[in-house]
Amino acid sequence: MRILMPFIIIASTYGVNNNFLNLVKNYGNPTAEEIEFATNAKYDFIVVGAGSAGSVLANRLSENKRWKVLLLEAGYEQNLLNQIPILVGYFQLTDYNWGYKVEPQKNACLGMINHQCSWPRGKALGGTSTLYYMIHTRGNKLDYDKWASLGNVGWSYADVLPYFKKSERFNVPGIKNSSYHNENGYLCVEHVPYHTKLAMTYLEAGRELGYEIVDYNGQDQIGFSYLQVNMDHGTRCSAAKAYLQLNRPNLEIITGARVTKVLINADKRVYGVEYVKNNVWKTVSCSKEVLLSAGTIDSAKLLMLSGIGPRDHLEKLNIPVIQDSKVGYNMYEHIGFLGLTFMVNQSVSLLQNKLINPSVLLEYVLHKEGIMTVPGGAEALAFIRTKYAPDEKPDVELLFISGSLHSDNGQVLKKSLSLSDNLYNTVFKPIENQEAWSIWPIVQYPRSVGRLTLQSKDPFEPPKMDPNFFSHPADIEIILEGIKHALNISKTEAFQAYGSRLHDIKIPGCESFDFASDDYWRCAIKHLPSMMNHEIGTAKMGPKTDVYAVVDPQLKVYGVKGLRVVDAAIMPTIPSGHTNAAIIMIGEKAADMIKETWKSTL
Repeated sequence: MRILMPFIIIASTYGVNNNFLNLVKNYGNPTAEEIEFATNAKYDFIVVGAGSAGSVLANRLSENKRWKVLLLEAGYEQNLLNQIPILVGYFQLTDYNWGYKVEPQKNACLGMINHQCSWPRGKALGGTSTLYYMIHTRGNKLDYDKWASLGNVGWSYADVLPYFKKSERFNVPGIKNSSYHNENGYLCVEHVPYHTKLAMTYLEAGRELGYEIVDYNGQDQIGFSYLQVNMDHGTRCSAAKAYLQLNRPNLEIITGARVTKVLINADKRVYGVEYVKNNVWKTVSCSKEVLLSAGTIDSAKLLMLSGIGPRDHLEKLNIPVIQDSKVGYNMYEHIGFLGLTFMVNQSVSLLQNKLINPSVLLEYVLHKEGIMTVPGGAEALAFIRTKYAPDEKPDVELLFISGSLHSDNGQVLKKSLSLSDNLYNTVFKPIENQEAWSIWPIVQYPRSVGRLTLQSKDPFEPPKMDPNFFSHPADIEIILEGIKHALNISKTEAFQAYGSRLHDIKIPGCESFDFASDDYWRCAIKHLPSMMNHEIGTAKMGPKTDVYAVVDPQLKVYGVKGLRVVDAAIMPTIPSGHTNAAIIMIGEKAADMIKETWKSTL
């Protein structure tokens, strides 16, 4: 192996072809000379993935001018169009999206092509925060108290609240509460600067039904609210925009760099990573830690490709096992229903033909205001408790959209959701160019659990993602209760002022059921589920006594030194709402833990 060392160094500098590098990386375990190479490395830390957590890590660790930090991102910088909130759906059809799909489902995604729901994941500086709907929710305080009760010391709500506050630059009118918010962070949190009449009506309907208008990121979560969003005066505030717009000589960012493996020596000490850029394979080393922030899907994939994962699974793929670990298990996702569409008799919703009006475009270009600032039509939400809620936490989110799946005439949403022609043409094509609004009921604490595995040892092949949607019947029943609450909202005086009526064309495959009966809705939910892109848990955080734990409460990977996972993969349970704010919090907290670990070397 010593004979090969000069070639490894050359490879890291100039790159070599695939076959040669495979020969090198499979030749044997690293030697003392390789360890010395790592000790004398150019970088202290390597961060893999410039998503919501990785962007935070790169920023916070490079605050220490003595540390050299390398941030590797497979994608590239966002473009100007990505900053326009209304265009969110378009970017899920571009190379900014990894283009993942779940495995064909037996009980879900039945109205999608090949029974596969899309699982958009960002491939850019900012990661999925460049693709998502910018909705900023922290989750319920009991979510984090549960993390702590599972043996994750330091992760109670009291422990994580300071990091939620640290991250945010809060600017929501009418809310000034220093106990819950901060105005000096990097991540912008605002209201959308434009609200349709329907969004205002949604809040009125909530009051009519006895709910409060709340700050769901404050003391109380149950109630109705306009969305709090990661937006900077009408433009998207991605994690990259928030945390990476800086110029520090000790931070190097390499885009177009796809990491394929974590490098681990014979003593189970991580000393670098292997990556590919412009078809050239390279290795790069660090002296302190590698930090995986590639997301729930790709962090788990990288762990397994590197020999950290379930022994039986890795051995089947002829991957040498370095650490037998339950990587890929514990995968959860918020899932809901897309099929509630309510027709109205006035021009109050967001239709595509309204967006091409020159005055609308001019208003946005000059002032960053108007309907172009609405993130994909999402405007408001409600957190509610159904009859199934086991405690004071909300078990359903009702996400309000000032449009529906037909509002863009099948140009974007149909494609990004992989809707079948039969379903779209039957249900939504007949109402194209007609005014409507919708509510997506979303289960907050799903019981159906999935698993992520490798299809092969080829790093360029997508992993196999099987969420097992609706394998637990409770998830459908809770969404069904959410549908009933949504129907009650549509019947309020506030919405009846617009003649709101339920669109009643049956979903193909559910024709045998009476429309709007419980059995019809159960069938419809299976055919047209909403994917919220909130997958979590594939590198579960837990104490040593938890046999499914992949990382400890310091986010260090069990059985390997110098490696942490810092993203949604570590979540032991799924928080309510939307996950981006929690991922940012994890990045902030992890940065402080890493600084504490290495403070003696400063």
